[in-house]
Amino acid sequence: MNENKNNLNEDELAEEEAAAMDAANDAAAEDAAAADAVRIEALSAALSGNMEEEEPELVSVDDERVLELEAQIAELRDSLLRAMAETENIRKRGERQMADAHKYAVTGFARDILSIADNLERALDAVPEERRGEHELLGMLLEGVMAVQAGFLQTMATNKIERLVPLGEPFDPNLHEAMYEIPGTDYPDGTVAQVMEPGYRLHERLLRPARVGVAKSANGGKPVEPKVDTTA
Repeated sequence: MNENKNNLNEDELAEEEAAAMDAANDAAAEDAAAADAVRIEALSAALSGNMEEEEPELVSVDDERVLELEAQIAELRDSLLRAMAETENIRKRGERQMADAHKYAVTGFARDILSIADNLERALDAVPEERRGEHELLGMLLEGVMAVQAGFLQTMATNKIERLVPLGEPFDPNLHEAMYEIPGTDYPDGTVAQVMEPGYRLHERLLRPARVGVAKSANGGKPVEPKVDTTA
């Protein structure tokens, strides 16, 4: 019996000690939690105060940075657009130069062969029209020269070489070279009255101007009207 009582007392004491320890631990935990809450609240208040004080400055700095970056972006965009436009201009210029190089590649050769056309024309002009039928052999020779000339001119035309014979056309200093004036013609003043040497043009580029005589009429360029003598 005494042993049982002693055991019960020991158990009760152990339970009481455990309960006391749990209560002490709970109190310590509550104290620590309260201290942590106070500390967190103090830190939050301090941070809030700092943010409120520094907020205007931070916003101002951010605004200035944004404006600076926007200015840089605008400048870079402008530079990019200018570079793209310049690149496009260079590309188009290169295409035009390449096209002109292909288009006018035969300019030097074309100028050199103009003398052949001149010699063929001189050969035909050397024989008057009225005497071309006098000799059969001469007629055959002239026909051959005329065929060569026709083929030569056709070849030039195929290669975009245009023959300029501006008889009766207004004088154009861009296409014609005035060698002399011809007074007393039926052509108006400033009109090509005679072609000494035809001109040639490759596409839009002049190879050689036509050498011409320009009319200078005494009556101001009006055609001369025949006068009828009505006196008996």
